[in-house]
Amino acid sequence: MTYEDLIFELINKDDRYMIMTSENRAAMRNITAKIKHNFIDTGITEQTLIGMAAGLALRGRIPIVHALATFLTMRAFEFIRTDVGIANLPVKIVGAVPGFLSDGNGPTHQAIEDVSIMRGIPNVNVFCPADEDDMLKCLPKIFEYPSPFYIRYNNTKPVVEHSKFEFGKAEIFGEGKDVAIIVYGFLFGEAFKTKEILESNGISVSLINIRTPKPIDENAILKAVNECKLIVTIEDHFITGGLYTILAEVLLRNRKTANVLPFAFMNKWFKPGLLNDVLEYEGFTAEKISAKILSELK
Repeated sequence: MTYEDLIFELINKDDRYMIMTSENRAAMRNITAKIKHNFIDTGITEQTLIGMAAGLALRGRIPIVHALATFLTMRAFEFIRTDVGIANLPVKIVGAVPGFLSDGNGPTHQAIEDVSIMRGIPNVNVFCPADEDDMLKCLPKIFEYPSPFYIRYNNTKPVVEHSKFEFGKAEIFGEGKDVAIIVYGFLFGEAFKTKEILESNGISVSLINIRTPKPIDENAILKAVNECKLIVTIEDHFITGGLYTILAEVLLRNRKTANVLPFAFMNKWFKPGLLNDVLEYEGFTAEKISAKILSELK
């Protein structure tokens, strides 16, 4: 199944769903003609897109809106906050090419503050799938959820089969006691390979796939903090407001501390290029992440 298949199946089951985009049809290019009564393209007008979605939601529809993540979360921020968040409407906000997935684009198109922005709005939840399998397994329940959700679209090929989705629950691989790797979204693939490299070096590893940075699985984080020597956070996001900040909030709220090694962006955007080259240049490959972890453990 693909994202298009999921959308098409959804509309055939429930006519309330409205598929909307601001001239970004990549995720549903092959089905727009088949769903024309449930499809609206507003053009390059992200603010109008959100305003229309809110209006449709007030009239009993369930809008799923699509646009480039950077413009959707920043250009339309006030509309998401005011029209969707305050009213707690069931609008689902799908951001395309978030984080490293914008690879060849410069800072204007790099959504590496989107998780921070969206999770800061009351009532707006955040879902960052690890890959296509994770996304397709989780989306049916997320689309049904009565409150807003921001979704980092990610159709990359999976490195592992994912489990069923539970709202607000992380997915955990391994019960390691040396290192806990906490990650969300696209970088799960590199984190999974990092786990394999570390284990080949005799390091015991627990890998936590934070499917929803909001609501956060606090219990999974606290268990890792209580059991592991080193906590590693990995995210294609600014260090401020993302996973590293979420971890700090959980620790402070529970009067805990931990030895933490973060992989995130600090006061800079990433250098544009082909995706694999970007990962290598910025130090986010499994080889470079595992080398830094091994050095930290020593």
